[in-house]
Amino acid sequence: MHGYGIEPGHERLGAIPDEAGTNFALFSAHAEKVELCLFDPEGTREVARLALPSRTGDIWHGHVPGVAPGQRYGYRVHGPYDPKRGHRFNANKLLIDPYARVLDRTFVLDDRHFAFQPGHADGDLSFDTRDSAEVTPKCVVTGEMASGSPLQPSIAWRDTIIYEMQLRGFTMRRGDIPAPLRGTLAGLASRPVIAHLRELGITAVEVMPINPIGDEPHLKRLGLRNYWGYNPINFFAIEPRYAAADAGSEFRALIDALHQAGIELILDVVFNHTSEGDAFGPTVSYRGIDNASYYWLMPDDPQRYLNYTGVGNTLNVQHPIVRSLVLDSLRFWARLGVDGFRFDLASVLARSDRNCRPDTGLTAEIAADPVLSRLKLIAEPWDASADGYRLGAFPLPWCEWNDRYRDSARRFWRGDQGQVAEFASRVAGSSDIFASRGPLASINFITAHDGFTLGDLASYAQKHNWANGERNADGISENHSRNWGAEGPTDDPAILALRNRHRRNLIATLLLSQGVPMVLAGDELGHSQNGNNNAYCQDNETGWIDWASADEPFLRFVQRVIDLRRRHPAFRRETFFSGLPDVNGRKDIVWLHASGREMSDSDWRDPNLSSFGCSFGDGERFLCLFNAGAADASFLLPSERVSWSLVLDSGYADGNRETRIASGVEFVVGSHGLVLFKEASA
Repeated sequence: MHGYGIEPGHERLGAIPDEAGTNFALFSAHAEKVELCLFDPEGTREVARLALPSRTGDIWHGHVPGVAPGQRYGYRVHGPYDPKRGHRFNANKLLIDPYARVLDRTFVLDDRHFAFQPGHADGDLSFDTRDSAEVTPKCVVTGEMASGSPLQPSIAWRDTIIYEMQLRGFTMRRGDIPAPLRGTLAGLASRPVIAHLRELGITAVEVMPINPIGDEPHLKRLGLRNYWGYNPINFFAIEPRYAAADAGSEFRALIDALHQAGIELILDVVFNHTSEGDAFGPTVSYRGIDNASYYWLMPDDPQRYLNYTGVGNTLNVQHPIVRSLVLDSLRFWARLGVDGFRFDLASVLARSDRNCRPDTGLTAEIAADPVLSRLKLIAEPWDASADGYRLGAFPLPWCEWNDRYRDSARRFWRGDQGQVAEFASRVAGSSDIFASRGPLASINFITAHDGFTLGDLASYAQKHNWANGERNADGISENHSRNWGAEGPTDDPAILALRNRHRRNLIATLLLSQGVPMVLAGDELGHSQNGNNNAYCQDNETGWIDWASADEPFLRFVQRVIDLRRRHPAFRRETFFSGLPDVNGRKDIVWLHASGREMSDSDWRDPNLSSFGCSFGDGERFLCLFNAGAADASFLLPSERVSWSLVLDSGYADGNRETRIASGVEFVVGSHGLVLFKEASA
């Protein structure tokens, strides 16, 4: 061991270097002693073990002279191993600093990470004495990271088109990116990728979690790994495999490249749970630092965890130190130039006294924060509990993933009966859900990382998750999908034509609806996951986007519809339609029966109705006709003393079918078809 000295220091959490050395501070309310462990430059040999000499409240701290950025370190925390009282201290386990900015390697689960003895008759009450330092990533002391360049001006919600992606899988199969950069931040910032994003027309990239990932024990047994990243170890660092060289520099370069292209970056963040899992999970950080403070434990049985997340544990966001951890992490990423956040299972953050109240929980605190409230805040408005589904309950300035939009659009275009009224409400912005906040509170989506891709939604009637090793029991069973006559790949031209039209209907509906659209990366290319609707563990060609097989006609169709949305404010309203006439007697929206008259109450309730339309707009006027039926539908165009130019037809590969037609005449919309007209100038 080298001769390091240690002084009292200060209580600012994390490892903070200064001219003389580095200050280390760690929270633990129930610890008896906290030891700082310093390692050699390779992170393989412990060179010093120093007890933090001072405690201010529940913050243990000490300053080590001569320690500079680049130093590897971790903690050993001493205290009672008494799971029945909620304490799981085990100083044999090296622990990751919750405030660490960098980890020196990817986490690989090992039996030595468990504080109990796996397989022991006493289960999690047993005690494991093996040292985990050899197999635990080391924290790295870093200086203050330089701030990223903000996008000036920021993009208004009304103009936002979100593009959700998994960072690694987006570039792993791009042949025009150097191999060392594929799957990394640098690869995402490369010219070919930025060019694709700009040509597509999206305005914001929503990147699935980039924090360090802990693989679930059952995945290790199956020889798989967590690909999506919804199993975090730490909230400040970047998963090491996402960097070609230096993650911090590459992240700032990505921010700059996106912002220079006029594209925002939204980070998907997971503050509802950690990778330490349930009582039989590993001890890597929070559990060994102060289990009873960091996690929600069952009040009548603190040996077990409250599981609002469905994955074993729930972070205790009621605790002040946990709230500070979340807010500090968000502000850290905001300083680096991030434009917004999507919060996984956000209902967990809205809990207080076990009740879910988005207007009073941590979600309300985030909404009131002077820095964070200016960013884009997106809630996944549910968790895995009985009372956690809170769609529509989050306060301004929050927006929310609208799964009712997803299900309604899928069911209508699949041909389910009785869907017209619900579908119309979703297309018009979901005023029944977001009445007090406007249509832009709704993040509309047809597909997301969780579920079928758009191509699979039109090709599979059932999930095919056998590769996940769970006997096809994982993933949701009801996808509101349709295979159009064959399950999976087919050469039948009639089936392929129906599938292509189905995809065009869905993506056109998404991009022409009121609200904020979110497109799943790869959908515009026809990406398939072979029917797997839960590819969270498929870090392989199933999950990686297949650029070489891109569906170019469909890509052009998507680009065309995005361009329509961006050019015409009628699709990007900030307020709901009123249905009331203006000074000229013209309503801002009119719902139309195929016969040309306005829809009646009985029409909306007709379970056999599968075709209808709407004329809408305050200035420029559009007419959209929907036919989800298996037969062609004849529409009598409304008598508005105008002529109409056809600007989009889902029956055509690129959507382009130029024609002009007078009002008051009949127009046939093909089976399973969508057409959009624009009022023609005189």
